[in-house]
Amino acid sequence: MWGMSRRFVLVSGAMLLVVGLAGLLAAQDEEGPQAFLHFFVVKDTNGKPVKNAAVVLHPVNRKGKQEKGGMELKTDTEGKTQFDGIPYGPLRVQVLAPGYQTFGEDYQVNRPDMEITIKLKRPTGQYSVYDNQPTQKKDEPKAPEPKPQ
Repeated sequence: MWGMSRRFVLVSGAMLLVVGLAGLLAAQDEEGPQAFLHFFVVKDTNGKPVKNAAVVLHPVNRKGKQEKGGMELKTDTEGKTQFDGIPYGPLRVQVLAPGYQTFGEDYQVNRPDMEITIKLKRPTGQYSVYDNQPTQKKDEPKAPEPKPQ
């Protein structure tokens, strides 16, 4: 008798798993089409891959505001990462890597398979009003001096 009830529990558990998977697949179909995104992160100066860069994906609502939630991916040694199951629509992509400027741009996910190449730039020097700044460019003509009277 014990063996029979054990089999019933196993069969019931398997049936629940199948029903749960079918419900999950049906829910995905109701959400609409989804895309497979491939990211390639490279250096702006020479096109070499940037490894271990954080690629952060944020959903964006219809008003262009970033929604709660998101996902972080890491690039491999070839500067590549990918994710399958991104719903069609606007998506904000941020990329962070030590020694590079933070990248951020919104994309419209509208195809089942998309490749996105991101070129990271090195930081530029900071501008300060306290530094000695040239008052006039070299190519700029000088203003005429007033004539003495």
